[in-house]
Amino acid sequence: MLRDLLGVETNVLRLISVEGGDIMCGGEVTYHVEAYGEPDRTQLHPAEEPEADAEHRMPWARLGGPAELVAWADTVLARTGPAEQIRTWNLSSVHRLPTADGLVWLKAVPSFFADEGTVIKMVAAHDPTLVPAVLASAPGRVLLSDAKGANCSQLTPEMVERIVPRWVAVQHALAGEPRLPSSAVPMPSFGLPETLTHGDFHSGNWRDSGVIIDWSDACWGHPALDANRLMERNPGLRDLIAQVWSEAWLRHRPDSEPLKALEVARRASHLHNAVKYQEFLDNIEQSERIYHEGDPQAELRAVRQLVR
Repeated sequence: MLRDLLGVETNVLRLISVEGGDIMCGGEVTYHVEAYGEPDRTQLHPAEEPEADAEHRMPWARLGGPAELVAWADTVLARTGPAEQIRTWNLSSVHRLPTADGLVWLKAVPSFFADEGTVIKMVAAHDPTLVPAVLASAPGRVLLSDAKGANCSQLTPEMVERIVPRWVAVQHALAGEPRLPSSAVPMPSFGLPETLTHGDFHSGNWRDSGVIIDWSDACWGHPALDANRLMERNPGLRDLIAQVWSEAWLRHRPDSEPLKALEVARRASHLHNAVKYQEFLDNIEQSERIYHEGDPQAELRAVRQLVR
């Protein structure tokens, strides 16, 4: 869209400001954009040049940042066309790269996130069909194969029954010594192990092929946190999710009490999210705090509501 408007290739670097509208919706938005050539300036409104070394600015949000990421990818694969920027904001940068073998995804995340390449390889060691293939990785960046299928915008019972037991099986296999930082909110075990948790386990991060994406929120914690996240986002399937998840765990841990764990996880999940959102706010650029401003407080209010 920007190429058609400005007449040159571009990359959006970061959000500068939003005037009017509601949070995440509407208003007049100003972005910092890097143009690779002289743009059609009749389509631009004058804006103040942002400071070059603002605190917490992400590497991909600086001049030359997106090009450096693509150049790194080019040392690993042979593109058959231009890199297409799909998303950029305070928590990730995503490009889609065409190759002779199909699409490849280039993703970069902040240093306070999990190393997605490492996490995906951990999962793939036990169920490679549950994750995209890692083609290359380096600190803060990863190249992934295309996750086949469409987004699960509407979660179905069939998808719950197909994916949840597979994920539980992987979590059971990975249980043991922590291999990632632990959740800031410990839970009673109820006979279930501390293990790898996805961190944002909901159908928006599922493909209908059964592949799970977006592993950068992963941490070591109680598996009920993932199940609760799925139920929060799909309240109409809450009872089915609880049944499928608990039955899956009972097959692996017959003496456990997964349904009791889910009750505690309703509160623990909100506390976990409050800490996570505060970490975001503490480590992102001031102008982009709008994406998460108020989120920690909202999660704490949700906990209080559950306690009442």
